[in-house]
Amino acid sequence: MARKKKQLPLLEKVMITGVAAEGKAIAKVNERVIFVPFVAPGDIVDIQLTRKKNSYAEGKAVCFHEYSPLRTEPFCEHFGVCGGCKWQHLPYEEQLSYKNQQVLDNLTRIGKVEMEEVLPILGSEKTVFYRNKLEYTFSNKRWLTGQQVKSGESFENMNGVGFHIPGMFDKVLDINKCWLQDDINNRIRLFIKDYCFTHEGYPFFDLRNQEGFVRTLMIRTSSTGELMVIVVFYREDTEKREALLQAVADRFPEITSLLYVINGKCNDTITDQEVLVFQGKDHMIEEMEGLQFKVGPKSFYQTNSDQAYHLYRVAREFAGLTGKELVYDLYTGTGTIANFVSRHARQVIGIEYVPEAIADANVNSAINGIENTLFYAGDMKDILNTAFIEEHGRPDVIITDPPRAGMHDDVIQTILFAAPERIVYVSCNPATQARDLNVLDEHYTVKKVQPVDMFPHTHHVENVVLLEKRKDF
Repeated sequence: MARKKKQLPLLEKVMITGVAAEGKAIAKVNERVIFVPFVAPGDIVDIQLTRKKNSYAEGKAVCFHEYSPLRTEPFCEHFGVCGGCKWQHLPYEEQLSYKNQQVLDNLTRIGKVEMEEVLPILGSEKTVFYRNKLEYTFSNKRWLTGQQVKSGESFENMNGVGFHIPGMFDKVLDINKCWLQDDINNRIRLFIKDYCFTHEGYPFFDLRNQEGFVRTLMIRTSSTGELMVIVVFYREDTEKREALLQAVADRFPEITSLLYVINGKCNDTITDQEVLVFQGKDHMIEEMEGLQFKVGPKSFYQTNSDQAYHLYRVAREFAGLTGKELVYDLYTGTGTIANFVSRHARQVIGIEYVPEAIADANVNSAINGIENTLFYAGDMKDILNTAFIEEHGRPDVIITDPPRAGMHDDVIQTILFAAPERIVYVSCNPATQARDLNVLDEHYTVKKVQPVDMFPHTHHVENVVLLEKRKDF
């Protein structure tokens, strides 16, 4: 006989005292830290524990006795269920303050580095409709909220289009209105959903049983006004597919790239799939300071275009370029930073793991008439070695923008061997950035720190650090 799971305790009238990682807030009861989502410092709540460890616990607020004066009213009807914008209940200025502190805490506690100048966080002018890309999943197993379950209502149609519930690979929250991207994304998504409901033969995908027809939807917008829509189907049905896509094209003539994918794999990723054009172009154009960047359906481009410009401007300013420098741009992606700084450097060499991204980087240099860039594809720790540096020359400046995991230790050791005068470290994860700075600290001084908020209403924050070589090295 299976043992009944022990009910964890309910903690009553607990004061929320601060904000922690991953967008959660914290409370302290009997010296144990408790992590709670969707609450604000100053709230007094009853907490139902959901997980208990020796040094910490996790829980959810089940009753509010007193609301924090810091609180503001969330503007999204899906707040608290959707895992996206966890900080909507905090005023934006408070969000910025917590993000700024998060960066400083990471650099001092993990990095243990001294910082000569810490600049105030750069907030985002747009706090809604700021993203240029969103992806939605069609599912025949939509998530029912607690309120819907308690209503006793019968739900015959369990189809939904939206975002995955955190931790539930086959459950999708049906989204009515998302505030992250221009409202065109809502109109397109709802039109496609309605079309599938009102026409025969458009079953939503069953992730668990791997069956159905309509699978995922990606919508990309650009600062130049272009609009890309990619509909992903599980299998080919030419008649049904063309009818749906033609209906979308007729209803939304502003779409400049209407694309589709037939993805019969177990997972939703399309990086290894062929993207086909139904109507329009196979790419969009982004623009920054007069430079044009080709963005395809698989291309990486910072998802907040306006803030990306400020992020790259800070990186260029920190690099201190005079036109004479050899610059290495590590984790260059589609070469956005490399091309952005190229006018101010003698030469820029970009390295990136994804070959398709390097192909885009070369195209982006070509369409802008930039001739002083070189790009290489491959694993960073394998390409960036002493032989590479001896062949191409020691860089005066290294700009590095690694993924969330930070830099491999081999890469850091090669950077130390290359010994550039300045390193500009752009990071989407200040914790791993701090770890890497700790290793670089013996040879480099942290001169400037500039946090940049790319994602309002989330806990995520970008950070740019300028390091200069110590005089005794």
